[in-house]
Amino acid sequence: MKKLISTILMMCTLTAFAASDEQDKPCSHWASFFKPVCQRLHQVWTEGDTDLYLSGYAWHNRHVYSREKIDSYNELAWGGGLGKGLFDEKGNWHGLYAIAFLDSHSHVQPAAGYAYLKVANLSKDLKAGIGYTVLVTSRVDINHNIPFPGALPWASVFFKQVTVAATYIPGFNNNGNVLYILGKYTFKV
Repeated sequence: MKKLISTILMMCTLTAFAASDEQDKPCSHWASFFKPVCQRLHQVWTEGDTDLYLSGYAWHNRHVYSREKIDSYNELAWGGGLGKGLFDEKGNWHGLYAIAFLDSHSHVQPAAGYAYLKVANLSKDLKAGIGYTVLVTSRVDINHNIPFPGALPWASVFFKQVTVAATYIPGFNNNGNVLYILGKYTFKV
């Protein structure tokens, strides 16, 4: 229940940011060094398309986990979320997202963050990108559910409005080393 409330609060915070009274002068109160970051986030939120995220699979690297550990883990990371995404003037993708999914122990894990992808156009409808995400998440087995930040690699293949994305969570033996795969559908307005 705490996870659900945390996820809802994260989404409400993003919504409150977008609905603030300073829409006419976004980022005016930010230090000049951070204004480009604020302006890009504001652009993604106000001009970006709405994205529906569907989470589905978390592959645990067989080279660092014992068979017993693999058998005990949940690899069907079902879940979902919402976001906003935007291809910028150079064709690169920026996204804001809030999702929740079942972790390796079948506990709900919320996450909210920003992702950036350097994108290559392979054809009119097919694109591929590689980049990173910075996020805030929480887990029952890490920090006693206290939210913590993270940064991960991110790769995506875009076909029209459908995207398959993946990230790899690095780690050590019996910790991390997980390939996380999710899908995204973009609603064009």
